[in-house]
Formats: sequence, C-alpha cells, structure tokens
Amino acid sequence: MKTSELSRLSNVSVRSIRHYENKGLLRADRLENDYRDFDESAVERVKAIQLYLKLGLTTDEIGALFKTEAAEPDEYEYCEEMLATYKEKLDHVNYQIEALHGLKGLLERQIAFTINKKKTV
Repeated sequence: MKTSELSRLSNVSVRSIRHYENKGLLRADRLENDYRDFDESAVERVKAIQLYLKLGLTTDEIGALFKTEAAEPDEYEYCEEMLATYKEKLDHVNYQIEALHGLKGLLERQIAFTINKKKTV
C-alpha cells in the first residue's frame, strides 16, 4: 500500500510515516516509480509506534524494542521486557508532575503577592 493509504488507515500523517521509516521503525519496498509500498502489517506497526510514543518512549527506544522481536505487534503493550522502561518513564512523569506543582505554587504566590502589593499602592 502507498504512504497515503497507510496514513489514512492508521490515522497518522504522511510526514510521521516518513519519519518512522527514516528512523528504521517501518520498512517499505520501492516500486519502479520509486513510490513506497508498505506491507499490510504496517498499519499495526504504526499503531504500536503511536502507542509507545504516547507512553513517552523515544523513537530509539521503540526501535530497540522492535529489533528484539519480543512480541507480536498487538502484544507490544504487554511486553515483559518493557517493564523496566515503563517504570522509568513513570518515574520521570511523576518527577515532572512534582516540578509542575512546585511551579504552580510559585506562580500562585507571585500572583497573590502582586495583587496584594497593587492593593496597597
């Protein structure tokens, strides 16, 4: 299938599909006219890539996972080998949440200080 069809079926932009191919996450044959020709399994592969990107993995981490061939595409979400990576990503997200809460508190205090100062002037 052509890139545009893969884009339509996977609901992912053509640009993203080309990026995934450049990163080695997708493979396409080339037709005589140099158009890309993706296998039917590319749809599930793109969906797996999207899942992992949503989980916070980098394209390099996704590529490493795909190279291990640890699971079928529809089982990537549950791949035991990814447990440590999932935990690491969760720790990072929790750290970011704490940092954002701290920033929120600082901003709230600064706003309150500015409002109070304005009232006394």
